[in-house]
Amino acid sequence: MIKKRNPLSYALTGLVCLLMCGGIIAVWAGAPASASVSADPRAVYSGSSETSVALMFNVYSGEEYIPSIIDTLKSEGASATFFIGGCWAEKNADTLRSISDGGFETGSHGYLHRDHSALGYDANLEEMRVADRLISDITGTPVKLFAPPSGAYSSDTLDAAEHMGYVTVLWSKDTIDWRDHDATLITERAVKNVKGGDFILMHPTKETAEALPAVIAGIKAAGLVPSCVSDAL
Repeated sequence: MIKKRNPLSYALTGLVCLLMCGGIIAVWAGAPASASVSADPRAVYSGSSETSVALMFNVYSGEEYIPSIIDTLKSEGASATFFIGGCWAEKNADTLRSISDGGFETGSHGYLHRDHSALGYDANLEEMRVADRLISDITGTPVKLFAPPSGAYSSDTLDAAEHMGYVTVLWSKDTIDWRDHDATLITERAVKNVKGGDFILMHPTKETAEALPAVIAGIKAAGLVPSCVSDAL
């Protein structure tokens, strides 16, 4: 059972949401931070597909670049999975609907951009449940995938995700676009030695939107299909 939270806890959560989802700060990480449990097969870093490569966008900000990303994906006949932060969804319901209505897969990125490896089972489950309700209510589709913020997770995270019926998704190729605002570098990191089953991590940034046509072209040049996570699993 989820423990009840006191009023101070809700006030602090609201303040963090304002800071993190109001565009004041954005915290992304460049590498999974859960080596101690990385051997757990419930944490999926790549798929088994020989032909599909997953394009992943983790979303807590950058809503102004999502229309361009959607247009590029559609024009190139590519698919992708958008992992949505719950507090972002609260403020950007129309943009989230445009992602879902465009036929793109959505997953959960938690409610707040918290370190899930530092949360117990109940706190992990609460983060997931709140985000799940928001995302599924807005998109009209059930959430089946969970990408832990910063790639940070523990056995409690995996247990909670399993309880929710989620596949916990990490990545095999990191563009580090949150740090390096260079479209050429983003493209190189995405497509160098790309292979079937790869999960390519990106975020909605200006340079990523600029790089996306070249990323898709590079995947296709390797004889592969830019897809959503479920197709690459």
